[in-house]
Amino acid sequence: MAEKSSVFDMIGPVMIGPSSSHTAGVVRIARAAIRILGALPEEAVVTFYNSFARTYEGHGSDRAIVAGLLDFKTDDKRIKDAFEHAKEKGLKYTFKSVGNASTMHPNTIKLNLKAGDNEVEVVGQSRGGGVISIVDVDGFTASFSATLHTLIIDAQDTKGSIAFIASVLAHDDCNIATMSVSRKGKNARARQFIEMDSGIKPITLEYLKQLTWVNKVIYIPNIDL
Repeated sequence: MAEKSSVFDMIGPVMIGPSSSHTAGVVRIARAAIRILGALPEEAVVTFYNSFARTYEGHGSDRAIVAGLLDFKTDDKRIKDAFEHAKEKGLKYTFKSVGNASTMHPNTIKLNLKAGDNEVEVVGQSRGGGVISIVDVDGFTASFSATLHTLIIDAQDTKGSIAFIASVLAHDDCNIATMSVSRKGKNARARQFIEMDSGIKPITLEYLKQLTWVNKVIYIPNIDL
């Protein structure tokens, strides 16, 4: 099925330039990643792939990714001075580039982030007009845009778990927009990635965290709110 385009895709977001793909989308990938990490990172290894690998310096994607790691929004004027702000905050970062990754989208970024004892690996694609797709989290295949409220549930691959989570969200009056599940193997660890039209109540979130077969729950409100 062909991807649908919106007016937003065509005209792009309010942002600091020069390019929505190379700036706004990059900022959004980083802002989604720090929410998965659960904190502003202390260390970051950023790998640019394909088109990004060849253009990230000239198009300002390096400043944009650092700005996103500091949680600056796409229209924040501080993006242009992101390196200086990162130094003030003590953020250590390294850039890498891979120019010929044929299986990856042309505008792909991998972020390896660390804050205290927490670490995460996030792979995101900048798809144009500021639209992004998070396609991998810690080796689990994902597919979410971070434009909706997103729930990530790390759990055991327990029979009936998907239906149970959907039922819990339905009782919280949360309408599921998309859901994808990735697992390491039968009855092994699994990740559920759930996009919802509305936010989840704190009591429901705490309930999910207390389930014995759930290892971790990450909640990402719409990153543009």
